[in-house]
Amino acid sequence: MAKRDPQSAFTPPEGAVPGANRGADKHQRILDAAVAVFAEKGFFSARIADIAERADVADGTVYLYFKSKEDILMTAINTAFDAFMSLARTELKKLSSPVDRLRRLAFLHLDALGSNRNLAVVFQMELRQSTRFLSEFSHHHMIEYLGLVRDAITEGQASGTFRREMSDKYAANCFFGALDEMVTSWVLSEHDYHLAHVADGVVDIFLNGMRSDRQTG
Repeated sequence: MAKRDPQSAFTPPEGAVPGANRGADKHQRILDAAVAVFAEKGFFSARIADIAERADVADGTVYLYFKSKEDILMTAINTAFDAFMSLARTELKKLSSPVDRLRRLAFLHLDALGSNRNLAVVFQMELRQSTRFLSEFSHHHMIEYLGLVRDAITEGQASGTFRREMSDKYAANCFFGALDEMVTSWVLSEHDYHLAHVADGVVDIFLNGMRSDRQTG
């Protein structure tokens, strides 16, 4: 995903007319503010007043756009993920090799969250504080994401690039799990580094395993 200012995860698409829809602009500002506040204070400690202050709007204005704090969180998550999936589908269509598609997806995954630490904290930490939130996200989005991975894997199996006997479902879960753990490690790390730079290393381990070519047992 193209890099962006860390506080502008939900900026309108390029080409939008400034001032054409002030309501949409406020909606966007509230989402950006909410992501920052949730990342700093934690979802359960954050207040609507904190979000309103960060967005520079009245408390009541927040309720014009969202029913509750929970609604803000899920809208923020859904907005970010929908944008990511739209880009991922577009980018992967350009690549014919299943290996290249997996490498590109890994890069997009890590770059999207590595470009916005606040969003990464919300995805990796706050979303998982509630079984209901995580279940809702998994039901609506994880199936779609894992579908992209499984499509690449089954195509690679059909062409003989990947082992046919392995489960594409298990492999897809392992692929996501490895990337997900890299994001969590980055969020918790005291060292600043470019998260997307580790994408190739993760995919290499996923594709080639840990066994050297000379090892037989």
